[in-house]
Amino acid sequence: MWKETPSHDRKNQMGNYCMMLSKFRLSSLVVMSSMAGYALAPAPFDLTTFALCAIGTGLTSAAANSINQYHEVPFDAQMSRTKNRVLVKGLLEPVHAIGFATLAGSTGLGLLYFGVNPLTAALGATNLILYTSVYTPMKRMSIYNTWLGSVVGAIPPLMGWAGCAGVLDPGAVVLSVILYSWQFPHFNALSWNLRPDYSRAGYRMMAVTDPALCRRVALRHTGVIVGACLASSYLEVTNTWFALESLPLNLYFMYLAWQFHQKSDSNSSRKLFRFSLIHLPALMLLMLVNKKNWYKSDTQEQETTKVQDVKIPDSRISVLPRRPVVAAQESDLSP
Repeated sequence: MWKETPSHDRKNQMGNYCMMLSKFRLSSLVVMSSMAGYALAPAPFDLTTFALCAIGTGLTSAAANSINQYHEVPFDAQMSRTKNRVLVKGLLEPVHAIGFATLAGSTGLGLLYFGVNPLTAALGATNLILYTSVYTPMKRMSIYNTWLGSVVGAIPPLMGWAGCAGVLDPGAVVLSVILYSWQFPHFNALSWNLRPDYSRAGYRMMAVTDPALCRRVALRHTGVIVGACLASSYLEVTNTWFALESLPLNLYFMYLAWQFHQKSDSNSSRKLFRFSLIHLPALMLLMLVNKKNWYKSDTQEQETTKVQDVKIPDSRISVLPRRPVVAAQESDLSP
């Protein structure tokens, strides 16, 4: 139930409340994966489009997370991890959450459509609908919500790629597969220690309904990540060095998933979850460092072409003395 608070306190805290509604850290991860897709795309880098894509993606993610919290208030109240969220504690009225989500979503999609391109906006709108209207209710209906949630997490890099290149190439799919598969060891390890919470709130998660499947899927998808990293070199998204440099990182990730699969305890799940937070940013950084081709902007290419095409006319050379020193000496000796 909403609790009345002094108006000046609400104004001072409104920014913090909006950040909590948007799940700021999760939205930051979404933006990071989108920008990785932008930077890896085979097209010239444009700072303005890059910034608009980042802001639009972040606002769309904030809207989706706000709507998600609006729908899940009664269930969040039953979980220790989510019982302190702003809507659960009554720090904001539900209408405020809907208003913020509407403003953030419309602004974000508008920036993506008019400032980036329609394809990126369409991907953003699809993700918003999937997360709020399909994934959110599915969490209480089927364990396959995790697979659908991973699709939602795999779309942001496609948005970044489309924002830069305007199309989706096979390289974009490789990056999306990495994000898709990464979410299984990440979330399955997280949910393992939250099984009492999820069970109490009625969420049908693998960790609750089929623990053995939860561990198998986490291990399986660390192997998929290894294959996707090898494919990125084959498809010339990255050079061959990336396949070698990413191998120790991916193999250790797989080892932790194997430990989780074998031991199935809180310690092994915690180690896997914590390393997943390091693994993804490190892998994205390695991909950027080992990008196969870097492209100049159209302006830079035109300037380079102009410089190469400049030739000194022969008429300018012919007016100079062939031997200027000798010519000066002869003029001094003349009467």
